[in-house]
Formats: sequence, C-alpha cells, structure tokens
Amino acid sequence: MFVRETPVTIDGPVGALQGLHLPLAEARGIALVCHPNPSEGGTMLNKVVSTLQRTARDSGLATLRFNYRGTGQSAGEHDMGSGEVDDAQAALNWLQAKHPNVPIYLMGFSFGGFVAGSLSGRLQQAGRAVQQVYLVAPAVQRFDAEHSVASQCQLTIIQPTEDEIIAPEQVYQWAAGLTQPHELLKVAECGHFFHGRLVELKDLVAERL
Repeated sequence: MFVRETPVTIDGPVGALQGLHLPLAEARGIALVCHPNPSEGGTMLNKVVSTLQRTARDSGLATLRFNYRGTGQSAGEHDMGSGEVDDAQAALNWLQAKHPNVPIYLMGFSFGGFVAGSLSGRLQQAGRAVQQVYLVAPAVQRFDAEHSVASQCQLTIIQPTEDEIIAPEQVYQWAAGLTQPHELLKVAECGHFFHGRLVELKDLVAERL
C-alpha cells in the first residue's frame, strides 16, 4: 500500500511549525529533512528536499520535512541561525516520539545543511546518537564554535562543482578540515539546485542509506 505524507502541526519553540510526515509502520529509522534559506524563498517543498524525502522513504525510513519559523504556515520570524536549529530539534523530538527506538538520519540542503549539521552536533553533546548525516551543497560558512557537525556519525557531503550559490572550494576546504571520517562527493557540471540531476542525487544518497 502506498503511503502518502500527512500534513502535521508541531509545537515549536516560538509557535506552531508546519510539517509533512510520512509514517511507516515498520520503519527501520527516521529521517528529518531540512530545507534551504527561507529568506530566499526556501521551503519544505523545495525539489531537492522532496528528492531527499522520497529517497529516505524508499529506503524504509519514516520521514518528516517541515517549515522553519516564519516560513509557510509556521509561526514566528526568521532567525537564520540557532532559531532554525531549535526548530529542527523540536521537529526531530516530535518525529522520534512517533517512531521511538530507531536510528536517526539527518538530511539538509544548502542552509538546511547548516541546520542538519548543527543539530547533529547538539544531539551528540546531549548523548543522542545519530546514524547518518547528509549535507547537500551545505552553507558551511555558517558553521562556527557553537554550530558544528557531530564527529560520531556517518557523514556524507554532496557538492555540485558548478554551484552558483555556495562556493564549491569553500565546501572542499571545510571538508578537508574535518577531523572525523567523511565522504565528499563532487557532482560534476552541476549547479546548486541540481537542475536535471535529481535522479543522480537520489542514487548517490540511496546507495549509502
């Protein structure tokens, strides 16, 4: 039976968060998918986010994508930093309550890569294990001492080589400076939004899930 995403409302730190939840009765894990820059029009319906959600679903994971504060029908105003990570943590707690005792997978695109990565670091500090983290064309310039990626997880970074939004060399340098094991995948002749390359993105993630 084909399972569709269900609109949900989540209690967020500054009010209700709008989300789409895909429940699986026998989910082998849960995947939270974080969307790109809301101040530039990014929402949970972004096509890269949608691709990541479907890939996680097809791999047997229950999924949740959501709109940060001030985006879509979510309450509040953009923070463009810790606030969106707070939102992601609330969304993950909601998802984990629905599907307890299964591994956590975090995925993020662009600004959402910063959010997902930062959340993984928070969880590790709190003693909560993260199975895998996928950062797609991540906004690495936003990481700092307060916001960092977990060191104890399987980390995959997927970066288009012709990215017009996030400087590829900046991502390469950031990845090279990581102390934890990770995989950096470069998608040749591809722009930030993966126009015409979404199937390739799906395959790269599916092979590793």
